[in-house]
Amino acid sequence: MAFRQLINPISLFVAALAATAVYLTWFADNGPQADERPQQAVPVRVQTLQISEFRDVIEALGTARANESIIVTAQVQDIVTQVHFDDGDVVEAGQLLVEMDAREETARVQELKFRLAEANRQYQRLLDLNRQNAASQQQLESQDVAVKEIIAELEVAETQLAQKRISAPFGGRLGVRQISNGSLVSPGAQITTLDDISPIKLDFNVPELFFASLQVGQQVSARSDAYPGEEFTGVIRSIDSRVDPLTRAILVRAELPNDALKLRPGMLLRVNLLRSVDQTLVLPERSIVPIQDRHYVYVLRDDNTVKQQQITIGRRKPGIVEVIDGLQPGTRVVTEGIVRLRDGVAVSIMEN
Repeated sequence: MAFRQLINPISLFVAALAATAVYLTWFADNGPQADERPQQAVPVRVQTLQISEFRDVIEALGTARANESIIVTAQVQDIVTQVHFDDGDVVEAGQLLVEMDAREETARVQELKFRLAEANRQYQRLLDLNRQNAASQQQLESQDVAVKEIIAELEVAETQLAQKRISAPFGGRLGVRQISNGSLVSPGAQITTLDDISPIKLDFNVPELFFASLQVGQQVSARSDAYPGEEFTGVIRSIDSRVDPLTRAILVRAELPNDALKLRPGMLLRVNLLRSVDQTLVLPERSIVPIQDRHYVYVLRDDNTVKQQQITIGRRKPGIVEVIDGLQPGTRVVTEGIVRLRDGVAVSIMEN
């Protein structure tokens, strides 16, 4: 009965705790020490720092615009009698595009030419008579005025006749035709469009921060999603005289050769503007460990351990960062495997 009273849940629990304490004490005295276990080296990749070229590029989005562009319209209202172009035609300066009903204007010009010929004949006759003192100077002057009035009327008539013939003011590519023979056109109504796209202009905005880096003649390059992998190069032709007070950006206009006519007005282009080319230290962006407002890297020592080194960074580009201070050329910096690193950790270098 006394033995059963000794064996109860409390006594069993106390016995288990005592046995555990004895085992741990023996293991601590006789087992291997945790600190004595060899630490496995962390596999990493390193890069030896060298002075290299850092191309500082300004990136922007631009819109292609025609070198010259107009909407072809009529100056007067009348019926179209002849259309001398089709959609997308390439035309030269002065090429006739549209003719309108000009019978009345043609007759008026012809009439005035006849009147002018007769007036000139009368003037010449009075001039001969004046030399013979058979006609007065007043008669001669009156006839001279009559000749000049007819000439003025003829110029007006010829201008009105010319308005019935629409020609291309410059060479370029026509757009979609909006009229047909017999159409009634009015002033301001669109007949078609005309664009000179060789060369083509490229307008883009640059933040005022980079204003001092801009200059006329500076080279630019542009890419379009319509032509993957193809680059279009040109130069800056003009810089706007004002900075937009809302966007704090300035409008820049470049000119791109477009002999193949691949670029069209309205296309969106990605613009790269080379700001400067410097020789400096650069690091892969993935090798930098940001802590609060500081930046660190892991530098490889001669004994294959690493040291955490604070650095000062400068400009950034996708994937790389400029190093201003904290490192010297020839320093080996860990670029991969930094997640498991801390000061003094041994590393093994993996082959690139």
